[in-house]
Amino acid sequence: MDTKVTLSFDEEVIKKAKAYASSQGISLSRLTEILYRRIAENQYSNIEDLPVADWVNMVAEGAAEYKPKKPSLKDEYYESRKK
Repeated sequence: MDTKVTLSFDEEVIKKAKAYASSQGISLSRLTEILYRRIAENQYSNIEDLPVADWVNMVAEGAAEYKPKKPSLKDEYYESRKK
């Protein structure tokens, strides 16, 4: 039985994941299910044990780009101390 789940992801990630799923002849929902199933079927004592690299490489298209959303609290703290 399928269950509906609502998730929020970065738009570019979804576009790339949809393209990958399409190239594999499956839906994005099934791709997500496959990834979750791999996690759920194995017992991991903590998040560091998850084989993230294995399945991230399956959907990755190029190097990851991390965009900072706001300055770090550490930077803000030191900047405020300078004044």
